[in-house]
Amino acid sequence: MTLDLALRLCRVFGAASLLSFGGGNAIVPQLQLETVDTYGWLTAAQFADSFAIAQAAPGPSTLLVSLLGYDAAGLAGALLATAAMILPAGLLIYGMARLWQGASRMRWRAALERGMAPVSVGLVLASGVVVARSTDHSWTQYALTVLATVALSLTRVNPLIVVAASGLAAWAASA
Repeated sequence: MTLDLALRLCRVFGAASLLSFGGGNAIVPQLQLETVDTYGWLTAAQFADSFAIAQAAPGPSTLLVSLLGYDAAGLAGALLATAAMILPAGLLIYGMARLWQGASRMRWRAALERGMAPVSVGLVLASGVVVARSTDHSWTQYALTVLATVALSLTRVNPLIVVAASGLAAWAASA
């Protein structure tokens, strides 16, 4: 791995770590923009594959970053991307937690918390759109995306059942 690539990995994942309001999925659009469109470290299909693998495993947010770093620069890239993702936000959170505790009765704190909730929702929804654009290329795939979204949003069905049913439906449609 070159020094230039190492610095780019640190910039991409370090900056993303500071934008991850609402969890790791909130930064998926930014990660896709940087790793696919800006630097070309991955294709859109590779990004979608890494995202799918990460979602199927424990700790999906960090795993996605590790996979993207690995695709860009091997094991060293995976380690560097993971560290760059964890350290900036971790240090910021440590400092902010001390300030936040001191402001527990302040009106601006409650207002800020109410304002961050819709931003978090918007970031997560944007992530879904980015991943759908990378993976959905047929009417069957669009339909499965909509059906899975509705099933998971409006019912208490186990996500594993939705994943299995979608996989079987996609397989049946391709046969």
